[in-house]
Amino acid sequence: MKIPLLLLLLSALSCSGAADSYPPAHNLTWTSINFKTLLSWAPKPSADYSYTVEFSVSGGDRQRIHQCIRSNATECDLSRSLTELKSCYTADVLSEPPLGTTSDLTEFPHSTSPRFCPYQDTDIGRPDFSLNVSQDQQTTTLYVSDPPTALFIGDRQLNIRDVFADDLRYRVKYRKKKSSGIKTLDSGSSVIPMSSLDRGESYCFTVQAYIPSRRTAKQFGEESATKCSGGEERSIFKVFSPAVIAGGLLLIPLTLGLIVTVAIICWKRKRKAAKAGMERRPLRDA
Repeated sequence: MKIPLLLLLLSALSCSGAADSYPPAHNLTWTSINFKTLLSWAPKPSADYSYTVEFSVSGGDRQRIHQCIRSNATECDLSRSLTELKSCYTADVLSEPPLGTTSDLTEFPHSTSPRFCPYQDTDIGRPDFSLNVSQDQQTTTLYVSDPPTALFIGDRQLNIRDVFADDLRYRVKYRKKKSSGIKTLDSGSSVIPMSSLDRGESYCFTVQAYIPSRRTAKQFGEESATKCSGGEERSIFKVFSPAVIAGGLLLIPLTLGLIVTVAIICWKRKRKAAKAGMERRPLRDA
């Protein structure tokens, strides 16, 4: 009876040692921008073990990511695997023997990620846009380019408008070029006419995606770069009336004449004073 008990104890110690050689992953973190979704974790594995990633939709069967099986990487791209965008997922990172080796263990240490819901959680990157000012200076129109995503249907790459459809809006922030007062406008379209601007003024704009159906912390995407309209060149004839301009032109020679007259008077007075001083001076003895 003592020998089987000893063998059982040695077997248990052997399994415990094997398990200890495969430390579990920690700090599992999702990073997702425009549905480019990565799962990362720590630590970097030694040569004695590797990582395998499994994922599942809530309530579904677990699946393995082909490129993340017994890998020494600490990051896995799940962008094309999370196909049910409005569902929520969790992932497990298993600590396993390196590729090409075996182990007596039947169950390996694993760590589970937080829940991730692509439609609700992916960050939206900054959009680009161009602007056009109408000839009559009445309307400035913004043309927003919907940011592309990491998602495809066949060979066609989807943009955020393809995914969010009517849920997607754009928030425009704008101000006069020489002012700090910011106004906002929300639009459900990627073509945004701005017709309430002051004619001839230069304005500056930024644009960001806005998805009202999301929770507050995830409603707004990254702001675009700021772009400004040129504004109408305002000549002196548009700034001042003809009467003011004529008065200004008349004032110039009058001012110059007054300056010259004063200068002459001062010079004459100075000369006269100098002459009078010389006449009062007594003659020197020869």
